[in-house]
Amino acid sequence: MTYDFDEIIERKGTNCIKYDFACERGKPEGLLPLWVADMDFRTPPEVVEALAKASQHGIFGYSEVKLPYFEAVHNWLTEHIGWETEEGWLVKTPGVVFAISTAIRALTETGDSILIQRPVYYPFTHVILDNDRKLVNNPLVYENGRYEIDFEDFESKIKENDVKLFVLCNPHNPVGRVWTKEELIRMGEICVRHQVTVVSDEIHADFIYPGHQHLVFSSLKPEFADLTITCTAPSKTFNLAGLQVSNIFISNKGLRREFRKEIGRTGYGQLNTMGLIACQAAYEKGALWLQELKEYLIGNLSFIREFLNRELPEVVLVEPEGTYLVWLDFQKLGLTEKELEHLIVDKAKLWLDEGTMFGPEGDGFQRFNIACPRATLEAAFHQLKNAIRNE
Repeated sequence: MTYDFDEIIERKGTNCIKYDFACERGKPEGLLPLWVADMDFRTPPEVVEALAKASQHGIFGYSEVKLPYFEAVHNWLTEHIGWETEEGWLVKTPGVVFAISTAIRALTETGDSILIQRPVYYPFTHVILDNDRKLVNNPLVYENGRYEIDFEDFESKIKENDVKLFVLCNPHNPVGRVWTKEELIRMGEICVRHQVTVVSDEIHADFIYPGHQHLVFSSLKPEFADLTITCTAPSKTFNLAGLQVSNIFISNKGLRREFRKEIGRTGYGQLNTMGLIACQAAYEKGALWLQELKEYLIGNLSFIREFLNRELPEVVLVEPEGTYLVWLDFQKLGLTEKELEHLIVDKAKLWLDEGTMFGPEGDGFQRFNIACPRATLEAAFHQLKNAIRNE
């Protein structure tokens, strides 16, 4: 490979949430962290070079971007995801969660119902409740190691609760599903039928495993595009979360106008200068880095699959179709939520995301971030095995 993903990079002492804030987040010191969704890999060197050049200039005043920025984003989405966008659709925000929260305030009223599909990325729950909206859950159905959508429940929940907005997660975090064309169309037609706005979080779209294909929800039918806010970002793809830049696409002029007005009410103006520079550089020059990274992640996933089959068959890998986040099923151990947390934290000395963070449907599960050097992953799974076997 051109890039060295086996390199162990010391992150302690850099004020990173993943390694430096165990005590502040209620965990003991000394845990091996594989929780929050950032990677233990350096961003592409071409991005670092672009940031260094800007830093050497030494002036960090108010900044904006011109056409080359959009062209970089547009070309990436076209070449890697197969989605054509227009410059007028683009609204830049400091993050996807910021965008979801903005959409909630812009397009719904206090007390309105918003639907999600748990177990799902936990900030969805927080931004709904923190904005005084009603959370409606269409729980995913877990059968034979795979998650499916209960479409009858999906539509009945929308009708019964007069749902105004649906937050779609595709690829789905944490269960790893990449929704098929048939699934997306079926959900979309229900949303069109009941005039439900869709906020589609597609931040993990660049991480799709062989045999699966990411489809942008809004691209499937014109009527879907007319009711959708599509959230994209380079942050997961190129490990840029701390630079706070996301690209939100809204083709419907009315939705876009209300979304922009709500951003204006926050008093937020230009994005982080360095974030804009990093985003453009990553999309222009990061393709080979990402290709090799995905090959490396497939290797990490193969290690996990083989290790569990050989050493811990009672722990079930929910086969991911996308993302670099793995959802592990510990239910065969027969442990309570507290007992499982004791096993993971106190015995295995691991810091993972416990399943119930993603909703009560996550009881008995743990989310594992596999975007790390193979040696780190091997250490984590050996610690887990020793804890379960009491070795």
